[in-house]
Amino acid sequence: MRPKLKHTYQIPSEATLDVLGGKWKTLILCQLYYGPKRTSELKKQMPDISQKILTQQLRELEEDGIVIRTVYSQVPPKVEYELSELGESLKPIMDLMCEWGERYLRGEIPGK
Repeated sequence: MRPKLKHTYQIPSEATLDVLGGKWKTLILCQLYYGPKRTSELKKQMPDISQKILTQQLRELEEDGIVIRTVYSQVPPKVEYELSELGESLKPIMDLMCEWGERYLRGEIPGK
């Protein structure tokens, strides 16, 4: 099934950047690769993100079909976020980004 596109993209990588864009979405995805998390768990792992921005980024990832939000009917209410199948498909991209970042931080990438 083809995803509902937000707008027309000039090149395919623009669509990837649209979904992953910004500092926080990639960090959220990295946390969710370890399994489902509650909002409070994500906040603990990313103390510099505000609650408002975390909620906004999770909503956008949910709208794009990258994460699944599950609400459990209990008291107090429990909400968990986990990667969808589409979100899991981003893992190779995220792994490459991590690998490149590690090499960059070690000074192994020439040309700077």
